[in-house]
Amino acid sequence: MFKPFKIIIEKHSDGYVAYPIGLKGIVVAEGDTYQQALKEVESAIQFHLETFGKDAFEYHDEMLEAFVAETRVAI
Repeated sequence: MFKPFKIIIEKHSDGYVAYPIGLKGIVVAEGDTYQQALKEVESAIQFHLETFGKDAFEYHDEMLEAFVAETRVAI
C-alpha cells in the first residue's frame, strides 16, 4: 500500500531541503538537485515510518491541501 505525502522543497543557494508535512517528529533531507532532495526525503520518510509505525502520523484524516504563505513580522 502506498500513502501520499505532501512535501515542501526549498531551494537554497547551496542546494535543496525537503521535508514532509503531517508526520510527528522531524524528517528532513537535502540534495544538490530537486530530484535528489525528493528521493532522499522519500527514503527518510520510509525510515521514519519503519521506526515509529502508525504513531508517526500526526493526522488521522487525509490532508487535502497544503499552502505556502508569506507574512511580515518586525525584527
